[in-house]
Amino acid sequence: MAKNSSFGEDLIRAMTGALSHARGEAVDGVAVHHVAVDMPDPKLIRQQLELTQDQMARVLGMSVHGYRKWEQGHRQMSGPAANLLRVMEKEPEAVLRALSAA
Repeated sequence: MAKNSSFGEDLIRAMTGALSHARGEAVDGVAVHHVAVDMPDPKLIRQQLELTQDQMARVLGMSVHGYRKWEQGHRQMSGPAANLLRVMEKEPEAVLRALSAA
């Protein structure tokens, strides 16, 4: 019976730690690493490519409504989308060439 009691105490301790972590509080034994990653500027890249919002959305395979939310800062892009924009910024001809062949 003591074993079940220990399990329950461990579970309560773990859940208490998880809640503290979710609140942004320090938790013993938990290290939080913050990695700052600059997100590409979709509007700047689109303007450099001389594309309309509609054209850029089609190149990225998404709705123009969703794309506009990126430009307005109302929605954060996923990692793969951010990576594609970074490639488009550095090698626009290669990306457009590859996508037009698809």
